[in-house]
Amino acid sequence: MSRLRLLAALLLISSLAACSVLPKSQVLSIYRLPASSLPGHPASADWALRVNKPYSSQLLDSTRIAVMPPGDQISAYQGVRWSDRAPLLLRDRLIDAFLDDGRLKAVSSDESRLQADLELDGDLRAFHSEYLNGRPTARILFEARLVQSGSLRILASRRFEVSQVASDTSVPAVVNAFGQAGDQLARDVLEWTLKQGQAAQQQ
Repeated sequence: MSRLRLLAALLLISSLAACSVLPKSQVLSIYRLPASSLPGHPASADWALRVNKPYSSQLLDSTRIAVMPPGDQISAYQGVRWSDRAPLLLRDRLIDAFLDDGRLKAVSSDESRLQADLELDGDLRAFHSEYLNGRPTARILFEARLVQSGSLRILASRRFEVSQVASDTSVPAVVNAFGQAGDQLARDVLEWTLKQGQAAQQQ
């Protein structure tokens, strides 16, 4: 065997050996935020709303499903991800709630940038699972602001916090608890926004 062929063979063997020790790519399970449809109502509010993506920390602005076990350390469930980043999951859940409800003339997101009379803005302070008395509990904390479009004047603000205990410690049960918490928060934010928005439009 010539020196060139021997060198090529050695390089091939080395590359195969290197490939054999590479870690296998992890298979991820992707979860959407479960949601229940809200009952519809006749249109009664003659104003348009834009729902903006909430501000959040880098920790929450992620697809990881965050968990806070006993203690102060924040971790994430292994091998699973949300279908989108947490602030976008919440924004889209709120938009779906307003669309299901039907009382507003029009609802859009900050991505479309359509004309709107008022904007629903806010900060996502918590979107994680934490252990209370040994049971995982989904916790969502949203500080909402209703803002006048154009002037960006804050018309009203309120803190919404919802917790939902999971049926067991499995990831699907935790995800389902997030869905129930998201449903309750969406209902609360919906009613508050409609009430404050109507009052602002009548001024």
